[in-house]
Amino acid sequence: MESNNIFPTLTLSTFTVIVVLVYQYYYVVPSNAELQVGFYDASCSSAEFIVKNEVQRAFFTDRGIAAGLVRMHFHDCFVRGCDGSVLIDSTPSNTAEKDAPANNPSLRGFQVIDNAKSRLEFLCPGTVSCADILAFAARDSVELTGGFGYDVPAGRKDGRISLATEASANLPGPSFSVSQLRQAFANKGLRQDEMVTLSGAHTIGRSHCTSFSNRLFNFNTTTNQDPSLDPVYALQLSRQCPPGSTNPNSVVPMDPFTPTIMDTSYYNNILASRGLFTSDQTLLTNSATANEVIANSQSPFVWRSKFADAMVRMGQIGVLTGEVGEIRANCRVIN
Repeated sequence: MESNNIFPTLTLSTFTVIVVLVYQYYYVVPSNAELQVGFYDASCSSAEFIVKNEVQRAFFTDRGIAAGLVRMHFHDCFVRGCDGSVLIDSTPSNTAEKDAPANNPSLRGFQVIDNAKSRLEFLCPGTVSCADILAFAARDSVELTGGFGYDVPAGRKDGRISLATEASANLPGPSFSVSQLRQAFANKGLRQDEMVTLSGAHTIGRSHCTSFSNRLFNFNTTTNQDPSLDPVYALQLSRQCPPGSTNPNSVVPMDPFTPTIMDTSYYNNILASRGLFTSDQTLLTNSATANEVIANSQSPFVWRSKFADAMVRMGQIGVLTGEVGEIRANCRVIN
């Protein structure tokens, strides 16, 4: 039913819905109003250099640490915003984000953040937030693995709350459908194209077998194997992750070809039915996301630029600035 009145009469329930939607919009949409590039130039000019140095040192020992730091930044931002809450340790009275099933035992790179924080507290005590260190470390990891970087607006403060239940409720799962992925990213103020772009981070790193083994064995009542998975690739995976394997250390590279290089082979894999997770391969089930997969596959340099922009946008989700939040002396413990 149409109306010629562009300001229709609002019922109480409609008004309530609008208020809620407006609140959600301003809560989740990234805002860089108080973040700025070069935030520490005057107060701690070596901050970004020190973080990069620690990331480099760790990377040369374990190249996989870069993927861990990118993923950690993502997991931090999707729960309570980019406030460093994923770094807080659990206590006897509280299970923190890092110990949620989505993060434990797969999340890694905490020691890199600890080392950078220790050096920064010695040089510039009480100045550089853990949330900013994590954002810098993710950027440096992209640069080390992909050869491209981007400016990181900084000025985040650290949060004081970390709950495992919130991680489970907010982080997209490896079995998500394309509509679930779209909604999860929209809830954080990110567009569909940014979701597809950021998913490209799965071109580096590794996964535990338990995150995708459901696609290999007893997929459903009619087929043993996910029909959207390339049979040759499925056979390879089933040998690496045999049925019934419960070894928490059983892992495979998410990209079987260039697992330590930030490139567009992730999208090539999806087009060849070699997306490791359901949440990867599902991008082909929607015409819009499928077109974005194809475009990213065909234009590596364009994807790099889009990825950098999307990382900056993601890094501004729900940030704490100014008088809100704190600068933790130890990233694992609130002050």
